Amino acid sequence: MKKFFVSAGMVAIGAAGLQSAQAASLDIVSPKAWNVSASLRGFYDDNYNIGSTKQGSFGAEVSPSISFNVPLKQTDIGMRYTYGLYYYQDRDSLGLNPFDQTHQVDVWLDHSFTERWKLNITDNFDVGQEPELLGPTSSAFPNGQQFRVEGDNIANHATVTLNTDWTRQFSTALHYANSFYDYQKSGATLGGPVSGVVTILPNNPPNGVPGPNFLSAGGATYAGLLNRVEQSVGLDLQWHFRQDTMGFVGYSFSWVNYTGNEPIGVYNYYALDTASFQSVIYRSDSRDSLSHYGFVGVQHSFTGNLTAAVKGGVSYSDSYNDPLQQTTSLSPYADLSVTYTYIPGSYVQLGFTHDINATDIATVDSNNGSLTQYQESSVLYADINHRFNPKLVGTIIGRCQYSTYQGGPNSSISDTDYNLGVNLNYSFTTHFSAELGYNFDDLISGIDGRSYTRNRVYLGLSANY
Repeated sequence: MKKFFVSAGMVAIGAAGLQSAQAASLDIVSPKAWNVSASLRGFYDDNYNIGSTKQGSFGAEVSPSISFNVPLKQTDIGMRYTYGLYYYQDRDSLGLNPFDQTHQVDVWLDHSFTERWKLNITDNFDVGQEPELLGPTSSAFPNGQQFRVEGDNIANHATVTLNTDWTRQFSTALHYANSFYDYQKSGATLGGPVSGVVTILPNNPPNGVPGPNFLSAGGATYAGLLNRVEQSVGLDLQWHFRQDTMGFVGYSFSWVNYTGNEPIGVYNYYALDTASFQSVIYRSDSRDSLSHYGFVGVQHSFTGNLTAAVKGGVSYSDSYNDPLQQTTSLSPYADLSVTYTYIPGSYVQLGFTHDINATDIATVDSNNGSLTQYQESSVLYADINHRFNPKLVGTIIGRCQYSTYQGGPNSSISDTDYNLGVNLNYSFTTHFSAELGYNFDDLISGIDGRSYTRNRVYLGLSANY
């Protein structure tokens, strides 16, 4: 199981690119009671200002980290803090603030009440700009942010799991998860009234008749679109057929509450019964939802170095707070992974997930007032970690995400997001190493003006004690 967590952590490292490698899995910690490390990188990012104007810059990153790990008789407690300071030369030459800062705090606790009752608690708190840093620890579940976003944006992910062995063959896993997002960019307002600029149905009134309110020129903000609390609680019933095979059936309930309290869209129409303009104002909480998940699965170790896990089922979602039309949907749910360790220190992991997720797109269909509620996404990922020799390690991460929008004028329109990360790490001694890496991002979107490509390359030195 430890190998699986390490592999998942390496996926996060490759996806993060310029973000510190210390943001990896909570299980990648020093065996010592404490550990101090620091890295210094130079980089070039050819599209840090993703948007209408492509902007590239050379820069430098400094990232110190400190961690503590305290193993007790029945309890293991740990904490890690990582600070990142990023300097963009291009922004400095333009008279803009050239610095970005990130903060990452990881806390974990494992406690065994008895041999049969075990509790695991993890919490990950992040402040930063990149979507890889603010997303969940698993790269397979996007957080709705596709681009780098300026500001001190906050994300927190916490999980609590209680594992209980009732008999030698039957066990349960009771789990709770909470994710919190808070983006700095806020302040969307309503403007108007105006004339001649709104679409009105079913008939157009005479020209010059004032229309209803509309969103201000800046449009909806990230705070209005993505500030939210996501929670889920569930129970897995597990049956251990053999020491290497476990089957399970489970149910989880999740609810999402958007907390931005800002307007994110307006539906304007002309009501024939009252012969007047009418407006439906969509606010952040118009995208609140409840979801039910039912699934079955199996986890099997074919050999000591080859394991696989398959989970599949359905999800039923209810966008109950839509002011115009409450929508429900039934979607497939899947989570598959295979991990193969072919030599010590070298492994391959393949995986696939399918689920619904938040999106930073919230547009209103002028024909029927439908609002974009979320995306349905399929993610295929691969991770190769190869140890060429005791000093040189290479990692290749590949990820492809295919998403379709649900609701609004972009309903059924798709985005395809490709990510590739390559990293080489050479250890001069136990305490000093060098690394070279490259990251490629390519978003192909069916929405005009949303597609982009981004290349990042970095070279750095690290010290660890």
